[in-house]
Amino acid sequence: MNPFVRFVVFAATLLSWITVSGCATIPAGTAPDPGDPWERFNRSVYIFNDGVDRAIAKPAAKASRKATTRPVRTGVSTFFANITFPFSAVNAALQGKFRQAGRDSGRFLLNTVVGLGGILDPASVAGLLRNDEDFGQTLGVWGVPSGPYLMLPIFGPSNARDAPARIVDNLMDPKNLVGTSDARIAANVLNVVDSRANLLVIEKPLENVFDRYAFLRNIWRLRRLSQIRDGSFVEEPPEDPTLDMEFESIDTAPTDTPPSNAESAAPPAAGDTDSSNPGAAA
Repeated sequence: MNPFVRFVVFAATLLSWITVSGCATIPAGTAPDPGDPWERFNRSVYIFNDGVDRAIAKPAAKASRKATTRPVRTGVSTFFANITFPFSAVNAALQGKFRQAGRDSGRFLLNTVVGLGGILDPASVAGLLRNDEDFGQTLGVWGVPSGPYLMLPIFGPSNARDAPARIVDNLMDPKNLVGTSDARIAANVLNVVDSRANLLVIEKPLENVFDRYAFLRNIWRLRRLSQIRDGSFVEEPPEDPTLDMEFESIDTAPTDTPPSNAESAAPPAAGDTDSSNPGAAA
C-alpha cells in the first residue's frame, strides 16, 4: 500500500476512535489550568498527534538519522532555517526592531551568497546571531492577548492568537511559494523529518514524566513568552505612584512620641527662667 494512503487510513482511524471515545480524561489530582479551558479536547488532540508521531514521524526521523551523516543533517537544517530569515526580518520590522531586521537580512544574504545557498552558515561565524520571528510573535508585541491554549492536529501546541497567525506564516513560507506542488510537498516533508530528527536527542527525559501533556504545555508557553519578550519570562510590574506618596507621608509625618522621664524631670538651665514669672527675677 502506498505510504501516503496508509497515513490517511491510520489518521482517519485514530481520529475516528478519539471522536467516538470522547474527550480525554484529566489525570486524577491534577488541578485545572485557567489558561487551558479546552483541556479535555486538547488532550484528545494530543493523543492523536502522539499516535501519528509514534507511527510515522519518529520512525522516519530515526531512519533519516541513520542514513545521513552529521554534516548532511546540519546542512539541511541550516538551509531550511536560512530561507525563513526574510520573513523573520519583516516581522522584526513590524515589531519595531529595525536593527534586528537589518541583521536578519544581512544574515540571509551572507548565507545565501557565501554559504552555498544557505547550506553553510558563515553568518554565525561573522557574529550575526540567529533570530526567529513569526506573525504570532508580532501580534503578541502589538498587544494581542494569547487567549486559551490550543493543541492543533499535526501542528502541535498553539493558542487562540497564534493559530490564525499560522495562516500568514504558511502563506509567506518560501517552501510554499516556489516550485510545483510535488516539490512543495517534498520540501515540507523533508523539513518535518529534519525537525523531528533534531528532537530525538532531547526527548528521553520525557519518558519518566507523569503527565507529558501538562509538561509540554507549560514548557511551550514559557518558551513562547520568552520569544515574544526577547528572552524575558517575567514582565516588570508598572510603577505605582501612590506607593511613593505613602512612603513620603510616612517619612514626613510628625511623631507623637512623648518626651522621656529624664527630659521632663531635668531642671531648667541658668538663664532659662521664665520672664513672665514676676518672682523669678528676685
